[in-house]
Amino acid sequence: MASNNVQMLFAGTSHPELAQQIAHCLNIPLGKAFIGKFPDGEIGVQVQESVRGRDVFIVQSMAHHPNSYLMELLIFIDALKRASARSIVAVIPYYGYARQDRRGMEREPITAKLVADLLQTAGATHVLTMDLHAEQIQGFFDIPVDNLTARPLLVEALSKEIADGCVVVAPDIGSIKLARSYAGAMKVDLAIVDKRRISAKQVETEALIGNVTGKRVVLIDDVCSTGTTLKNAAQVCKEAGALSVTAVFTHGLFAGNAFEESEIDKIVMANTAPSLEQVGKVPTEIISVAPLFSKAIESIVGATSISSQYL
Repeated sequence: MASNNVQMLFAGTSHPELAQQIAHCLNIPLGKAFIGKFPDGEIGVQVQESVRGRDVFIVQSMAHHPNSYLMELLIFIDALKRASARSIVAVIPYYGYARQDRRGMEREPITAKLVADLLQTAGATHVLTMDLHAEQIQGFFDIPVDNLTARPLLVEALSKEIADGCVVVAPDIGSIKLARSYAGAMKVDLAIVDKRRISAKQVETEALIGNVTGKRVVLIDDVCSTGTTLKNAAQVCKEAGALSVTAVFTHGLFAGNAFEESEIDKIVMANTAPSLEQVGKVPTEIISVAPLFSKAIESIVGATSISSQYL
């Protein structure tokens, strides 16, 4: 790969496994840094090798402990900026606080914009992320943002599901665009579960638009937190006569007992967040997105097109 002499990759503490996988794909070692905490809980970072004049990439996902991992990333960026790195690319597989991307009610924050401001103020010169909850978040930045998609790898993993009798289902209205892109890539029909959200923790399913009777359903979403949306949609599909339900998503946050009881038969997910030991009792296939991130990093360093990797 070109420009190895100026490129460095560091890992935060949120997802060292993915960082190591990306480093392996790039055939470079992870940079050396110490990340610890003071007795009062404040985070301390020390970069333990020279980054002067280098293009530096930091891998940090904001999953499971978003507050701590975001602050750690900001401090890491500041350390690199003060150490005279030429450029600092924040590689954020899961961009936290993205679900508050607009004001739905009075006196609410727009946290996706706040995080963008914090990253830029800290000194990030570029952001590389995956499957943002809302594409307009890219417009919150005044620096380049590359939003990758896990779709090619997840569709490839679903190759056994792609056959006559398969249908892609959007579990709610907000997932239609994403589900349509999967249905197009898989060349199958699309159905929609109409969901009304009652509160942040409670949803009510109303109707199924499309035919799933006697078909194998592939539910598509970007983020799975409590799993309520997917579980409700799976139940609707099974009640409508679906033969099986496979849930597919990029970011597995799994707050609480997400799939303790569910009509979902299988989960296929990316590893943008660290994997938990167990996802209920549902068989789970985890797909590494390291190849996509490594190719994107090569493109950034070599000033070539990132979108071409999806063609």
